[in-house]
Amino acid sequence: MDSISVQYTIMESSSQFAMGVAFGVDPPKQQVDVDIATHISIYDDGPNRSLLLVETADRPGLLVDLVKIFTVINVNVESGEFDTEELLAKAKFHVSYKGEAIIKPLQQVLANSLRYFLRRPTTEEASF
Repeated sequence: MDSISVQYTIMESSSQFAMGVAFGVDPPKQQVDVDIATHISIYDDGPNRSLLLVETADRPGLLVDLVKIFTVINVNVESGEFDTEELLAKAKFHVSYKGEAIIKPLQQVLANSLRYFLRRPTTEEASF
């Protein structure tokens, strides 16, 4: 196999992976369900932190996007876990705002921001 065909194969595989089509050695038996709902829950976890749970469709750059949202809202992440199960990404973060648990109004802002930025992008017809 020459370097051009290897490069093409890698690029083709990368684009398939980015679109959620190629997983592991064998492709999935059925087409990918792109309508995985996003679930966000925020609970008080003591006086100084809150527990944020996020379940959404997995995609490249998801963790980076989550951190960007936290940064914009000025939410501090004390610790976190991130796991994927096939097409579903599950994240658990201990978060705080200015050293305190996140109050209810800010919880709503955080949940709404996450829902907005984690939704599937749509292309407007006018953009064509």
